[in-house]
Amino acid sequence: MGSYLRWLNSNAQGTALAHVASIAILAASTVFETTNQIHVGQDGAFIAFIPAIIVIVYLEGRAAAIAATLVMAAAGLWARQMQNSQISYEDWTRAILLLVSGGTIALIFHRLRTDLREALGVAEARLAAVRETESRYRWAFERAAMGFANSNRRGELLQANERLCELTGYEALELAQLQLEALIHSDDRDAVQGFLRDLGSGAASFGAEVRLLRKDGQTFWCHLTLSSSPHDKVFADGVFVVIEDISERRTAREALRAQKEWLDLALSAGRLGTWQMDFKDGTVTGSGKFWDILGLPVAPTRRLEELSAVVDPADWPKLAASIKPSTTANYDIEIRVRRQDGHVRWIALRGRKDDDRSLYIGVAADLTERRQTTLLRAAAKKRERAMREDRHRFSNLFPVITALVKMINVPDNDIAKYKEMLIDRIRTLEATHLLLSRHSSSSGMLHDLVTQELQPFAQTRDVKIVGPPLVMPSGAAESFAMVLHELTTNSVKHGALGGAGGQVEVTWGFASADAGSDLVFDWVESGQRKLASVVRHGFGSMIIGMDGAPLVGHSPKVEISEHRFRYSLRLSRKEIAL
Repeated sequence: MGSYLRWLNSNAQGTALAHVASIAILAASTVFETTNQIHVGQDGAFIAFIPAIIVIVYLEGRAAAIAATLVMAAAGLWARQMQNSQISYEDWTRAILLLVSGGTIALIFHRLRTDLREALGVAEARLAAVRETESRYRWAFERAAMGFANSNRRGELLQANERLCELTGYEALELAQLQLEALIHSDDRDAVQGFLRDLGSGAASFGAEVRLLRKDGQTFWCHLTLSSSPHDKVFADGVFVVIEDISERRTAREALRAQKEWLDLALSAGRLGTWQMDFKDGTVTGSGKFWDILGLPVAPTRRLEELSAVVDPADWPKLAASIKPSTTANYDIEIRVRRQDGHVRWIALRGRKDDDRSLYIGVAADLTERRQTTLLRAAAKKRERAMREDRHRFSNLFPVITALVKMINVPDNDIAKYKEMLIDRIRTLEATHLLLSRHSSSSGMLHDLVTQELQPFAQTRDVKIVGPPLVMPSGAAESFAMVLHELTTNSVKHGALGGAGGQVEVTWGFASADAGSDLVFDWVESGQRKLASVVRHGFGSMIIGMDGAPLVGHSPKVEISEHRFRYSLRLSRKEIAL
């Protein structure tokens, strides 16, 4: 219809043929009406001009139709005047009605023509848009990155695009002569054939990964999609075919699957479980091995609070603190879990933060056997270290005993007294050795050595012990204990510890703040002494250094008076350990 209207608008209206036809119709109508009035004598109503006006407005338009109407009305009035010598009122009325009718017809036809032209313009614009859309779709169909084809329910390829020709290696005309089933690998053909058979029973679409055959016989993996048109559509028999090459994707998927199998094998061999914690939602997701490590039944996901049933209460704050926002990228904690059988296991949770700040992923490892091995090794090392310390202490003790034996002379060949003196010194060494054995290291506190020696007199005598806490190695401690024993023995026999009013004050401290300064030890007795002016030289004097170098330390000094006894000794930094 649009073509007919365009032809009518461009070829009929305003042409010479239309002008001639309009003039002829106008002339014929005028002659007919005038002749009819003059010769026939009928009482005309100008009605005969109406068909002519309609034809003229159709051929020429509004202006020509109005002009023709004026001519017809004038011709009619002239014919009346020629017949009756005058024009009656009725004739004028009929002429006016003719003018009104002609003008109305001209305006109506003009309006109709204008509306038709506008409708034609709209129709042409829509038709152009449809053609443009069709052109775009055709361009997209031809140049799409996926293979497109049109087929029917019998599987005949009616049309194929360039990508499909490129994928299969066939030309477009060659594909038009093939069935869709001929392009599909024989192992995947049954599924496609089944869909084509089901198209008539209401199936609308089909999608699957299948192998297609190229022209050279090679195969490639693709995702095949078939879509059929509903039966009530114009192209009810049509099937739209979409073929996407997924060979690289399939290869990557197979490689990823192989890597996952290797990862699962490695995790299984290492007895590791994978987990994912969403601290924003407070949920935990894990593999079967993860839940097995925790001693819980396998579940897709659990609330984080549910783990409190198995996590040791002392370690739960570590896990609960993970819920708080943190900028730390790595996640590494160790917790203890108590299984339903009562066994306690050490579990390590190690992971990292994912792109989402509230999401952590990682692995879980059972460290129980490793920790037990570590504890056993630590116990063995501790036992071995204690044995070495004992050996070292005993090795230090033997030279001291040897020195005692060499230093003691038999007084007046009195073997019994010699034995008594030797046993007394050896007991002092034994007490010091027992004191050192109570410490974890081969060393003793200086304060403990002094306190032990003066302990029997602490309740009955005025004894003061003042000095900083210092540690002495075992060899020096045992020798220093011999010096303390000699001072105590001398005080009991001749000094403050032998009477009721005596006082003993033991102090020690560094000579200066210098890091290399010596430690100064002072033993001061106050009170009445026995034999104050007598200084006996014997084994005890040799130990404290009155007759030479002392067993330990250097620069000994002795001050003796009737009411006072003072012994001073300096110890180097090598002989003490802070």
